[in-house]
Amino acid sequence: MIRVLLVDDHEMVRIGVSTYLSSQKDIDVVGEADDGKNGVKMALSLKPDIILMDLVMKEMDGVEATKQIIREWPEAKIIIVTSFLDDDKVYPALEAGASSYLLKTTRARDIAEAIRSTYHGQSVLEPRVAAKMMNKIRNEEMPHEQLTNREKEVLLLIAKGKTNQEIADELFISLKTVKVHVSNILSKLGVEDRTKAAIYAYQNGIIKS
Repeated sequence: MIRVLLVDDHEMVRIGVSTYLSSQKDIDVVGEADDGKNGVKMALSLKPDIILMDLVMKEMDGVEATKQIIREWPEAKIIIVTSFLDDDKVYPALEAGASSYLLKTTRARDIAEAIRSTYHGQSVLEPRVAAKMMNKIRNEEMPHEQLTNREKEVLLLIAKGKTNQEIADELFISLKTVKVHVSNILSKLGVEDRTKAAIYAYQNGIIKS
């Protein structure tokens, strides 16, 4: 039996969803909370298999409630069920740790299926949310794409094992300038030293082995 907690500040929504889910042989609604603050308390007390979480609520919104639950109980599986598709709702909710994201216009039987899928470790995203996430991934720059042309040249030479002096001689620039470039490269790539910068270059196809 999949134990479910409903967190929504609209009583009629809770009644409707609870009534349908209770008709399912493999789903048991073990609790209902009317705001995020109570939702956090009940989630940590009941430890349900699935939490259905609204986003816009009094006392505490769904994003903050999700953050607090995940912080105290990382294994929690939370499905956002909301009316909102705005970027400032979708991304924070998923970044907070929600496993799935559905709209309140989703058919009841599809919510039940999403509960089953999320319970078994899958992530279920409303198609328009999935499209948003894919676009975001496509539009995000890789760290090395932030490098200037000169910094890319220096990175290639670092990956080839060149010293700062050898890089300075090869590029006809001062040793001080090389050190500045190296520092910028490490910062932009988010690595600690030259060795890791070289590894990054190979792993990301910047230089062929």
